[in-house]
Amino acid sequence: MAEELLSAGKLAKEWGVTDAAVKKAIKELGIEPDAKKGACAMYGKATAAKIKAALKK
Repeated sequence: MAEELLSAGKLAKEWGVTDAAVKKAIKELGIEPDAKKGACAMYGKATAAKIKAALKK
C-alpha cells in the first residue's frame, strides 16, 4: 500500500499551526516534496517528521 502523502496545508491543520509556519520550515530546510499532485507538493511521514522537528525550534 502506498504511503499517505499530505500537503503543507494539511500538515499545518493536523499540527495546529499556520500554513506559513510549515512552508517557512520547508523552505529553510530546503526540503523537496516526496511527490507532486498537480501544483501541490506532497510530503510523507518521514519528511513530515523533519518539518515538525523544525517547527519546535
